Amino acid sequence: MSDSEPRPLYLDPDLQIIFSVTLMAVLGVSSVTPAFPKIGRAFNLSSQAVGNLITAFTLPGVLLTPLLGILTDRYSRKKTLVPSLMTFGLAGSACALVRDFAFLLVLRFIQGIGAAALSVLYITLIGDLYSGKDRSAAMGYNASVLSVGTATYPAIGGALATLGWYYPFTLPILAIPIGFLVIFTLENPEPRHEQRLQRYLQQAWENIKHGQSVALFVLTLLTFVILYGAYLTYLPFLMESAFQASPFTIGITMSGMSLATAVTSSQLGKLVQVCSEKLLIQIACGLYALALLMIPLAPNLLTLWIPVILFGVAQGLSIPNFQTLLASLAPIEHRGAFLSVNGLVLRLGQTLGPPLMGVASSMGGAGMTFYSGAAIAAVMLVLSAVTLKKRRNIQ
Repeated sequence: MSDSEPRPLYLDPDLQIIFSVTLMAVLGVSSVTPAFPKIGRAFNLSSQAVGNLITAFTLPGVLLTPLLGILTDRYSRKKTLVPSLMTFGLAGSACALVRDFAFLLVLRFIQGIGAAALSVLYITLIGDLYSGKDRSAAMGYNASVLSVGTATYPAIGGALATLGWYYPFTLPILAIPIGFLVIFTLENPEPRHEQRLQRYLQQAWENIKHGQSVALFVLTLLTFVILYGAYLTYLPFLMESAFQASPFTIGITMSGMSLATAVTSSQLGKLVQVCSEKLLIQIACGLYALALLMIPLAPNLLTLWIPVILFGVAQGLSIPNFQTLLASLAPIEHRGAFLSVNGLVLRLGQTLGPPLMGVASSMGGAGMTFYSGAAIAAVMLVLSAVTLKKRRNIQ
């Protein structure tokens, strides 16, 4: 914060609106997974079938994120964000009203269309509104807000699920007033698209296909495969079957991971002064593997918290460093398109995770899903050691 600013950056109304968009971006999965065991019983479905609620939600992001990234660069940030929030809120909250699983999947797909742009736009808007130390500070504040959301949503969703499986689906209604705040309050600069579309696409592609970028995209993909496949989808089922845990207990335990992530990421500024981003990412991959190996071996709920915390530390070390390295490669004039590719691979990881881990579960039970995730983490460790190099700033 510069000396001329009259108030702390986190009190900036524009940044606070971005915080609210970020909280919506991470709401769609973490708030409903504690209800999965109840949903399975309500509709007489297997864990693999219930996992389709994640796949249906994340699939539109795989299909639409690149197009939305280009639209935000070439057309308008705000005119992309507002319809996305409204679609997310209306379709998401409508899920609470249906009692047919097929219709529930349709509504989750429509909600996923609204969600597709959110995770790209909150990072893009911070890049547009702030520069220098303010941009770094804003990114840090936003990462903290995101971690708080992912920490509290499972507990909130678990508490609501004790009343009925459908209650966690009421939360997306909050996106609608946020959409009106964006319309009437957010003061953001819009990109100037003076380049012809063909030239814009050529230059964006040159930066996207750089080797360092590709390595980071692959690491992001694999991270979200194990997060959404092994951890978010199958940990609730393991906790219920092995420890007879209630939805609220499941939510509280899963929140422990996000709290560990929040604490770890808050110290990242200090950690990068003594360790490179590459080394921290490698440590994270090792912790992922260790945590996933330990989860099916935990004898009780108390000891289960050890791998849950280790997994959260790994998240705090990996995701912010992926974003930091990608930000150093993203040119301002192509920010939306560049970050949309990261959003695409993120959504692809979220989409592929549940069915891939479902195959592992069908072959060897719940434990096999976590052992498979540990194997993926080992691949990530090798990949990060071989491909990541010194940060390459192009701005």
